[in-house]
Amino acid sequence: MAIALLVGVLVVAVAVALALYVDRNRHGEARMIERAHAAGLEEKQADIDGTRVNYAEGPDSGPALLLVHGQSMQWEDYASVLPGLAESYHVFAIDCFGHGESAHDPSLYTCATQGASLVSFAERMIGEPYIVSGLSSGGIIAAWVAANDAERVAALVLEDPPFFRVTPEAMQQEPGCFAWLDGFEVVHAFLQQDEIDDLAVFYAAHSYLFSQFGGLQPKIAKWTAAERAAHEEGHLVLSWVPHDWVRGMYYYDDFDPQFSEAFYRGTWVSEGEQACMLESIACPTVYLKAETQYGKDGVLYAANSDEDALRVEKLVDDCETVRIKSGHDIHYEHPDGFVGAVDRAAAMAAMGDGAIIR
Repeated sequence: MAIALLVGVLVVAVAVALALYVDRNRHGEARMIERAHAAGLEEKQADIDGTRVNYAEGPDSGPALLLVHGQSMQWEDYASVLPGLAESYHVFAIDCFGHGESAHDPSLYTCATQGASLVSFAERMIGEPYIVSGLSSGGIIAAWVAANDAERVAALVLEDPPFFRVTPEAMQQEPGCFAWLDGFEVVHAFLQQDEIDDLAVFYAAHSYLFSQFGGLQPKIAKWTAAERAAHEEGHLVLSWVPHDWVRGMYYYDDFDPQFSEAFYRGTWVSEGEQACMLESIACPTVYLKAETQYGKDGVLYAANSDEDALRVEKLVDDCETVRIKSGHDIHYEHPDGFVGAVDRAAAMAAMGDGAIIR
């Protein structure tokens, strides 16, 4: 009797654990976004120089903060930190061109074009000194904004931007770069074929990341195809795959792959532009550098190398670097650390002689 009871308890416990696992995979991201809306974030659209910019604005709780997401994501990627930030800042989180509900037009897919649009956006929609923060390619855009809107940008947060590893030449330096192998090469191959019209389905079958999982890749590809066939609209979730493994595909349904093609072709930003914008940044800067890791095959898994990071630190005049043991999406993995970096940037701005933030 006791053994039967114990077995029954174990069966129930396993069933509950599996149910919670599936529930998190399928609904965890959506619940974070719901909490962001509950914190006062409202989605809006603005016409900036004749081009649609989609963004979310929070309550006016303090200094203005402009958030620029990374490639293939959209403003909701910040959902993990938006409730906390909304308590102390007036948050503006934008969709970059080619992402979300902002304009999808390949003629807009350069760092300078996006940066100039954000400067105009800040002038019209923010209208006061502001802090700007960007993740990954969004970090390079944020640096462009800081360099070209020096009178209004009070502080800058660089969240693991791939400086000096963003041109085709730099990304293909032996032994290779994860972003090139798992991102730009895959998206380019997708654009060269016409058999599969869903980027998520193609990526799952050809991903460099998933190829490292051995026999799991065909299963992930099969589950992805089945999920997309059953739910053609909406963001991708998979019941049996940890959400963090496939989170990079979550917003693929609102992502224009031509944006990645600009990186593949080297038209998004040049090597010289990167150095020039970093040298031109006058505001206090907090540089969040995620852990530099290499794969067994020597491939650089990080956004950039330690040597690249040192170049950033030397080029930015007032730069405080925080190295953190984290994956690339720091604000998602370590929300407290990211909010702390924003708070530090705000404090540095308040102590400095630059733009005054309230």
